[in-house]
Amino acid sequence: MTLLPQEFIARKRDNLSLAAEDIARFVAGLVDGSVSPAQAAAFAMAVYFNDMSVDERVALTLAMRDSGKVLDWSDLPGPVADKHSTGGVGDNVSLMLAPILAACGIYVPMISGRGLGHTGGTLDKFDSIPGYATNPDNTLFRKVVKAAGCAIIGQTDDLAPADRTLYAIRDVTATVESIPLITASILSKKLAAGLGALILDVKTGSGAFMPTLEKSQALAQSLVSVANGAGLKTGALITDMNEPLASAAGNALEVRNAVDFLTGAHQDARLREVTLALCAAIIEITGLAQADAARQRVETALADGSAADRFGRMVAELGGPADFVENMDRHLTPAPQMRDVSAPAAGIVSAIDTRGVGMGVVALGGGRIRPTDSIDHAVGFDRLAGIGTRVERGSLLARVHFRSEEGFREAERRLLAAYVIGESAPDHPLVAARLGPEGEA
Repeated sequence: MTLLPQEFIARKRDNLSLAAEDIARFVAGLVDGSVSPAQAAAFAMAVYFNDMSVDERVALTLAMRDSGKVLDWSDLPGPVADKHSTGGVGDNVSLMLAPILAACGIYVPMISGRGLGHTGGTLDKFDSIPGYATNPDNTLFRKVVKAAGCAIIGQTDDLAPADRTLYAIRDVTATVESIPLITASILSKKLAAGLGALILDVKTGSGAFMPTLEKSQALAQSLVSVANGAGLKTGALITDMNEPLASAAGNALEVRNAVDFLTGAHQDARLREVTLALCAAIIEITGLAQADAARQRVETALADGSAADRFGRMVAELGGPADFVENMDRHLTPAPQMRDVSAPAAGIVSAIDTRGVGMGVVALGGGRIRPTDSIDHAVGFDRLAGIGTRVERGSLLARVHFRSEEGFREAERRLLAAYVIGESAPDHPLVAARLGPEGEA
């Protein structure tokens, strides 16, 4: 017997289990319109309060994957893999990870998103590169993945359309934070991308979507369990977001930081460790190498310039400048003004409200409050002092790249409010936990 949408919702309202075939019908109704927005909202709220079993989460994820096109990369001569981050500030890992993995023989068709709230979006970073096509057609996408080994683009309309419908409803019904719905939203798009392996970077701390380690672990475990249950070999790292990951926050500034990283001109220590750990984890998951050998392979691809070459080829193939890596100063438009923010007292940077730093970028015009907002790619912060930095009164906390005096004053106020100067600094582990395809390691 086929359940009507209201009967389906009532089962979850009453905390009863849902059959996979009923979940599939309900998700199909989200796309064809037979399930109304009100019914979708009621379902999301029922899940928010009553949770879903792992089997239900897998069924929801697969149904959302199958609501649109599923890409097939079986014609490629190597493994196909990707990374997903739950979002943070100064998190430009994708810009280095994709070309590093490509240089190691792994194909990376990375479908990314834009920033919202305090977090930066990978696509917004690439929009600061003139000519770069963040929404190519499928023919060009496939061509670039084959030619450069990686392509970082936005979600196309035919990939997991049910996710767009349900997320828009969750966004206005206070159900975004539901772990089962977060899990299905993230993984349905990754499964639709046709991956063979996935690494998840689940953030924890003051700049993370899940600020406590307990919540971050719950999300990571859900993602790993459901992804593997859906047939996608997946692991996860839970990494620290109690301070910006890079010393830069802002779109063009993070691109500059990434190119400097790839060429060896400058590599932030925490950013390097997280990036290389995620790359090595993917190499292990794909079976190309294990443990120390995987890490050595990654370090070699970075040190010998092959990763930087892959990045440059990807940018050129997607319409950007052919000499971008060599001449990024010629192509990245700077903000019209720069000014330092000074430490108000002597001591040690003991805490950073990372979300506050991210909102400082938004205040400058470099982020969005609503998905439809336009952004200024040139503004933001660099030379951000990290936790544990010893400062004197008047010494540098950060440099602000800005367009208006009003924007600078607001960004300065937020930055000073975000930094705590004390006598000592806590030790936040950079990688708090690792979960392999078989569970926690």
